Amino acid sequence: MTTPSPGRPTAIRRLDLGYFVRPAAEAGGPEPRVEPVLAYLVRRPEGLLLFDTGLGEGDPEVDAYYRPVRRPLTAALAAAGVTPGDIDAVVTCHLHFDHCGGNPLLAGVPVWVQAVELAAARAGDYTIDSLVDFPGAHYRELDGEAEIWPGVRVVPTPGHTAGHQSLVVGGPDGSTVLAGQAYDVASAYSAAVLARRAAREGVVGAPLPGFPAWLDRLAEFAPRRVLFAHDHAVWEPSEPA
Repeated sequence: MTTPSPGRPTAIRRLDLGYFVRPAAEAGGPEPRVEPVLAYLVRRPEGLLLFDTGLGEGDPEVDAYYRPVRRPLTAALAAAGVTPGDIDAVVTCHLHFDHCGGNPLLAGVPVWVQAVELAAARAGDYTIDSLVDFPGAHYRELDGEAEIWPGVRVVPTPGHTAGHQSLVVGGPDGSTVLAGQAYDVASAYSAAVLARRAAREGVVGAPLPGFPAWLDRLAEFAPRRVLFAHDHAVWEPSEPA
């Protein structure tokens, strides 16, 4: 584990953990879509936190369906000058195989997860079971929002799954939201933010697009950027004219 350092500034590093092919039936179009699998290494005075851990193995049917190409978590961490033994905490946005795949490499490290998400994963027909309950699994179950380290807050963002959660990381230049798969792509998140703005500004006429209630909570943090698990694009707020 790392030694906490009061002088260590906040830093967030994206980790490329491979990609997979989402079938057209799931991609919402006539063609399949190739999607990256991205995790984030967060350096804080309290230590090193890993948000998501990449593609898991262990189910030939899942592999045949999604055709994943994996980059080992150990290799991605090594490129950042880190080993699995340096990780102090894990936050998993949800427990599908492409987000919790490296968790068994981090046995004994606390994994923050919503209780409803863990229950769903354990109910079967949800993910690769061996990625959930493995030797040394150490879950810290949450029931809603929680500040897990000073300035680091888990916020429920249900939709993709009932127990999906995002991470808000405070920093000297404002907050960064690690949104996981709250939205698949940054453009969809941007559209929801604009729908919320239109509703708040009282745009009249035909009905407006909907948006999730948790966008109100994320807006309270005034995020300077929002990062995603399956999109390299970054959302940033518009500057006032």
